[in-house]
Amino acid sequence: MTTIYESSHPLVAHKLTRLRDKTTKPKKFRELIREISALLAYEATTDLETAPMSVETPMGEAAGVELKQPIGLVPILRSGLGMVEGIWGLMPTAEVWHIGLYRDEQTLQPVQYYNKLPLEPTVSVCLVLDPMLATGGSAVATVDILKEWGVQRIKFVGILAAPEGVKAMQEAHPDVPLHLAVIDEKLNEIGYIVPGLGDAGDRQFGTG
Repeated sequence: MTTIYESSHPLVAHKLTRLRDKTTKPKKFRELIREISALLAYEATTDLETAPMSVETPMGEAAGVELKQPIGLVPILRSGLGMVEGIWGLMPTAEVWHIGLYRDEQTLQPVQYYNKLPLEPTVSVCLVLDPMLATGGSAVATVDILKEWGVQRIKFVGILAAPEGVKAMQEAHPDVPLHLAVIDEKLNEIGYIVPGLGDAGDRQFGTG
């Protein structure tokens, strides 16, 4: 079964409350997305493999480590874009690959419109980024694409999730851990998370 990590960090809870507030303006909303994403990525990367190395300090030689595997960030367009900057600040050498999916408002199923992955994988670990795990369709489809590409390890990092989205990921990809700020109550009849925060893309880009 998929391992589900729901953050208990007080900073995440504090920032998430401000993120949900309908009076939060797009500029502040984007800042909060970046900050929460960095905190979640910190928690999601505690098991990354390292290799020993040493460096020379001003006072002598010090033993240390470096990341062993190349990492890829895969934001699901468009709302996943807001998560990249916060995580990139922690891992500036990470590659960023974009996969464009939108949810058909009639069927609630994902439709792919953009994918520029090269023929062979260039990373060993991918973090799939999407603020909202609602129906789970886009997340499932993205992981399908990455597995077909040949990525060895995949983790999903999101801010809000609905039980329906969590279930969809558990059933389709039980080997993919979910790192989330919180799991909300449910989806409403049009596929939005309740109580949620509205449309994460519209609120980031001021298009709502």
